This record gives sequence, C-alpha cells and structure tokens, in this order.
Amino acid sequence: MTLNRRSVLAVLAAGAAAPLVGSVPAGAEAALAEGDVMSFARQRIPGLVAFGDPDWFPDPVRGALTVEALPGGRTRVSDAKGVLATLTAGARSVAVRGARRSFSEQKRPFSDPFARTSTGGWGMSPGGGRWVSTNGEPADYSVAPGSGMIRLPQNNSSFFVTLNDPAIGDFDCAATVSLDTAPVGADTSIALTFGYQNYDNHYRARLAFSPAGPVRLSVEREQDDVVTTVAAGIEVGAGTGRWRVRVARSGSTSQAKAWREGTTEPGWTHVVQDATFGAGKLGVRAIASKGSTAVPSRALVHEFAASGTWVRPPVVTHDTWVRLLPAPFQGWNAETDVRVRAWATDVSPDALAYCAMLQTGAAPYRENGVQVLGESGYGPLDPDGTRVEGADFHEYMGVAWTFPNGDQRPAPAERWHRTLDCSGLVRMVFGHHLGVPMIFTGPGDGTVLPRRSRDIGPTGPGVVVHGDGTYADIQPGDLVVFDADEEEVTGRLDHVGVYFGRDQDGRYRFASSRKTVNGPTISDLGGASTVDGTGTYARSLRIVRRV
Repeated sequence: MTLNRRSVLAVLAAGAAAPLVGSVPAGAEAALAEGDVMSFARQRIPGLVAFGDPDWFPDPVRGALTVEALPGGRTRVSDAKGVLATLTAGARSVAVRGARRSFSEQKRPFSDPFARTSTGGWGMSPGGGRWVSTNGEPADYSVAPGSGMIRLPQNNSSFFVTLNDPAIGDFDCAATVSLDTAPVGADTSIALTFGYQNYDNHYRARLAFSPAGPVRLSVEREQDDVVTTVAAGIEVGAGTGRWRVRVARSGSTSQAKAWREGTTEPGWTHVVQDATFGAGKLGVRAIASKGSTAVPSRALVHEFAASGTWVRPPVVTHDTWVRLLPAPFQGWNAETDVRVRAWATDVSPDALAYCAMLQTGAAPYRENGVQVLGESGYGPLDPDGTRVEGADFHEYMGVAWTFPNGDQRPAPAERWHRTLDCSGLVRMVFGHHLGVPMIFTGPGDGTVLPRRSRDIGPTGPGVVVHGDGTYADIQPGDLVVFDADEEEVTGRLDHVGVYFGRDQDGRYRFASSRKTVNGPTISDLGGASTVDGTGTYARSLRIVRRV
C-alpha cells in the first residue's frame, strides 16, 4: 500500500505503513486530525524534517511515460514533471522520484571513562573522537584503567589534550578530575577547555587547587596568548580529592560549576557572556603555576562526558527514494510500469530511510519483540579503547540466524547487541529489511550479499557501476567500497557504505558504520564521509556497486 496526502490518515490508523519508529498511545492514530498528519509522520519517517505542508505528499503518476536507454545499461523513465526513475540492467535498485526529504545528523553524546591502557597519548575516546595532545612529549600523556593522565614535568607551562572535533558549538560537558600530588609553592590547575582553536586561543573553566587548601573556579579567555579573566575565581571548596567540573554553552552564554565528587551538584557558579570564539574543540588543560615545586606531578581525568551540536551538520536534501525490484532489471514492461508509478507516492521506508533509522538519535522499533531499528553502535570496546569489528545484523538484533544456504550463526553475547560494523549496516538495510538474500561465508555470486566488505565489492548483488575509483554515474543507494585502513592489508577492500546524495555544499556524501563515531554516520568525525575531495575515503574509493 502507498501513502499519499489523501490516504495517509487511513493507512496510519490501520498500521499498514512500513515500520513506525517510536511509540504512540493506543488510539492516537485514529484520532489524528488533518493538520496533525505531518507532525505524526515526522517522528516516524526519517527525512521529514522541514516539510510540513500536506502538499509534500506527491500526486499519483497518471500520464504517459517516456522510456529512454542510457549508456551503461541504464534506463531513464520520465513523465511530464521530469525524470521519474532510473533503472539499471542487472540491478534491483531503482532511484525513484518521490517526496522531497532532508537527511542530517548531530553529534552523538558520549562518555569516556578511560577504561583502557594507552601510552604516548590518550588514544581514541569511545564515540567522541581522537584525543590530541599539545605541548610536552608524547610520554607526558597516558591512560591507565580509570584515569587519563597529564604529566606536569615543569611549572609555568600549559599542557592540553583536546578531542579532534573542531565544529562543536553549543554543548554540555562534565569531567571528574584530581591531582596525584598536593600543590606546593603555587596553584596546580585543571581546566575544561572549550571553543578551542589552538594553544593560544580558547576558553577554559579553571579549577585551581591552592597550597593552602581552598579550591577556586574561574573562567578565562586566552586570545593570541593574552589571558583575560572572564569570571574571577570563586572558592567552591577545599582539598585535592576528586572533583566534578561542568561547563555548558548556548550561543554566547557560558556556564560553569564545580563540586567535590559525592556531594550534591550545585547551581551554576558562573554565567558569562562572551562571543570571541565560536565553534571549537572540547578538552582539558593542566598547569602547575609559576613558583610551584610540586613537579613533576600528574593531573588525572577519571571521566569526560559531553553532548553537543555541530554548528553546521551535514544535510542531504533531494527527492530520490531507493526501491528494490523483486528481480534484477532486464527491460521495461507493463509490470515495472505499474510498480514505478506506485513507488512515486510511496513514503514507506526505503534504503536511505532504513539507514537513517539506525543513526544517532533514532528511536527503537521492534518486530515480534526483537529490536530491528534504532540508534546503533559499532561494536564493543577493546582494552585499547577502540571498537571491536564483527557486528552483523543479527548481532544487533541479539538473535541466532540460519542463512538460506545453511550457514548458521549463534546468538551473540549481550555486549554485541545494538551494534553494526560497516558491512553489518549494509546487510541490515539491504538484507534484513529489503530482502536481498545473504550468506555468511565466502564471496558472493552476484545475487547474494556476502558478509565482508572485501567480498561485497567484487562479488555482491547487482552490478559494478565503477570499478576504478571514480563515481560519475553514482546515484543514491549505491554501495561505495573502500581500501581505507592503512593498518590492514594494502590493496584489500575493508570498508563499505551507502551513498546518500549531495549535501548542502555539493559534496558526495555517504553513510557507513565507523569506529570513531561508534556507529552509522554521514558526519565527518574521524574522516569526511564524502567520495569527492582529498579525505581518506575520497582517496581510497575503489568500487561503486548498484544492488
């Protein structure tokens, strides 16, 4: 059944639409008024972010269609409004004109408990990006289970470690900090840095531990190596045990507070206005002030957690929907004509929507008690703080699986639930939700979806559109396959994603599940999610496959 502006109420009330993401009180569907349709749908159909007019639902295609053969085995079908669909010989995937949608993504909240071991740096946070140190030697930055450590080998020198995510605007972050040595001769300070541009340009909420015992919290701005006190230090307690520091920012308003761990969180100590720096990195700064004799010593961070928004998140907007034929396209006929016309008014989830329903913030949806949609991670944590590869679609679901060819997989341990690696995401979307047959072991035969990226590229279902690293004829829904991991075998395909379309800057953007972000993403955290440009994935694109 298709959804259009004339039938949407009946369809939603009957529950006949494709899986609804989220929950609705009993009877709410039947009670929907005409003006409520879009707000109801917007919570459940990814892409409905800005189109509240009932005219958003497309009209049925009733007029004559023009069918035109194109190079590369493609067939273009048009009506009076323009191109309606593009089909490709040997592929089931069809790009169909439909309702206009926008796909976007915001930063995923994360917490780093430093439950790893790392030397020469803090390594990778579990979802927030890589920690980058500034000043000193690599050996001054390390992690032991429970603590990220900054060694202060001398006084009057600042040591920074920041998350490599420079586009954070509004945010709320908190950290648990302590010192391993009481200050002597002068203060020792630990600060949360924000709006960080570089060593000499940033804000910081500075928690200063004094030799006499009192602990003061101030807010400072360093601009071109000149420090300005935005909010003077206020005593918030005493002692060098574990302390909590929290900073939040909205627009040009910043707030800061600090309190001893285990005591009640207070109200904001400082609320300040300053717009000198906009978006920037979050991180930590430590210093033993001039005159301190408590060196060498260490500043310890036991947890760092943050939520925030990117000031300019990626946005992909177009009217292309990705549908699958029951069999590879072999030529236009009456049955395909009927199917494509119906797809033009269908707003049930397609390949792009299913991808979006696994990205950051997606609500959980269950079939027969098993979760099959909702925000996904990448995999459980390794001792070194990186994510473990190996989560297939059935690991996300938490169930055992038997494939049509007899391959069997046991039910996974709980730590694998709600996780998908890159090929697991592709298999969840095209295999589990859209019905492409899957196997677990070995390469494919052009009709089934293999488990590994290295097999999906050359032997997956459909046809290879480009096998030389180019993308001239790429269309939404195409699989993009990369040789991206320099630490793996050179020349072996090791990453796969789903092409989404061109973003607000004209960049060719794809979705994939990645370790740095901890799950499916179209963002640039840990590497630009584009096949054009000079980034890791642009340089390592090898195959474009149309399913």
